[in-house]
Amino acid sequence: MPPVRAGCSAIAPHARPPDGSALIFGKLRRGPRLFNALNSIRYQPLNLVTRILRFLGATPVLAIAFCSSVSLSSHAAITNVTVESFDFVPALVTIKVNDSVKWVWTGPGHSTTSSTGLWDSGLHGTGFNFTNKFTSAGAFPYFCTAHTFMVGTVTVQASNSPPTVAFTNPPNNSVFSAPATIRLAATAADPGGSITNVQFFQGANSLGNKPVAPYSLFVSNLAASAYAFSAVASDNTGLKATNALSVSVVQPVPIVLTNSQKPSAAQFRFDYSANPGLQYVIERSATLTGFTPLITNTASASSVSFTDNAPALNTNFYRVGRLPNP
Repeated sequence: MPPVRAGCSAIAPHARPPDGSALIFGKLRRGPRLFNALNSIRYQPLNLVTRILRFLGATPVLAIAFCSSVSLSSHAAITNVTVESFDFVPALVTIKVNDSVKWVWTGPGHSTTSSTGLWDSGLHGTGFNFTNKFTSAGAFPYFCTAHTFMVGTVTVQASNSPPTVAFTNPPNNSVFSAPATIRLAATAADPGGSITNVQFFQGANSLGNKPVAPYSLFVSNLAASAYAFSAVASDNTGLKATNALSVSVVQPVPIVLTNSQKPSAAQFRFDYSANPGLQYVIERSATLTGFTPLITNTASASSVSFTDNAPALNTNFYRVGRLPNP
């Protein structure tokens, strides 16, 4: 039996072979007979290809090429409009940005002509076709120059944008004292649709869903550790957006005042122990009653130095307290 000859060339831009499929194309010849392999480029499972080639009397390995991974860009859609005797059918079409409209003539002596001069097919008859790609959003009216009552409109919608979501509380890298109760809060928006849900996570564990604003919830009794939280917003088209933050919960150290000294007649200084990231308030009193707050600060180290540059009297009492978690 005469051998079967087959070939393989570069994959056309419109071809989309799945992984593990075999490529059949071109012409298979067995003697003088001509076989058009599946009429055009086709991709079929390997076992089916093998059966086809064996039916034709071919050795499968001579006529197949494996396409293990092909990455090709997706194609924009094409909407057909028929140019009939005195109508565009359909006259009103809605497409997305970068989609195209293809007009196909079934009647003589018509055109598709933009009312704003963006395109003009010219007058043509049955069998002709004309395609225009729309790269911006808006409404694009058109007509037939030979029959101005023949009108149509192409409405181009902007591609849907994903939603946005952002934490508003707590600030990223906040520090809390254990055991901690934290309010998670976020804002979400979708310029091209509507927010349908915001879901909060602690690591990979869901904390809850909030279908409507305000998007917030509390997490309680957090022990000393590092935590990662995220908020995932979903819109009405299924698109999602994520925002994440990290916080630390620490075991508070005892507050101890040390190293008191008087650098000058108008100053008094001391150190106090602290947890970096936690907030403290320093107060002063002349009589051990009626303490007055002097300063509130966030500790930047485990030992913090404080200087009172305006002590009211020669003798004062000072105390340092840790503020509650925000």
